[in-house]
Amino acid sequence: MGDQEARLIKKIKKGNQQAFKKLYDIYADYSLRTAYAITNNASDASDIVQETFIKVFRNIDSYDSKKPFKPWFYQILVNESRRYMKKKSQEAISIDSEQLLDHLNQDKTELEDEKQLEIAMEQLDEHHRTILVLKYINGFSEKELADMLQLNINTVKSRLYKARQKLKAVIGGAQDE
Repeated sequence: MGDQEARLIKKIKKGNQQAFKKLYDIYADYSLRTAYAITNNASDASDIVQETFIKVFRNIDSYDSKKPFKPWFYQILVNESRRYMKKKSQEAISIDSEQLLDHLNQDKTELEDEKQLEIAMEQLDEHHRTILVLKYINGFSEKELADMLQLNINTVKSRLYKARQKLKAVIGGAQDE
């Protein structure tokens, strides 16, 4: 998709709104799932994705076409998620963890497994939850994560390791009960 994406971005930089719509269509669903995995709230995730696309549109001229678009986009998404979560916590509004993202074409077993994973993920702190989502749901490499999160690659590896350990402990603890 690299060539198609590059052509879309060139058109967007020239002000083509149809091209931006196509880019939106490519990234909207996946970014919504990512934001939801970070926030555990469908309404918040929707707001974050909307703000992310506004920022992408406003800042597309600052995007370096020589670099991959996806990490640049997801860096904006993660930063927007963090900003939003910080704002929500300062407003002392509790996050409703009962809402579920609509998962189409999944059987009950998959939904139950996903719910258990979601509950376990909710128990992780934001740094660990975010890095797991970006690595395992969005498939970013450790190098891409380091660039995106502006961290040393060893810090990324350490966070991934600690996040997996904490997730295993939470899931293991849930199974023992």
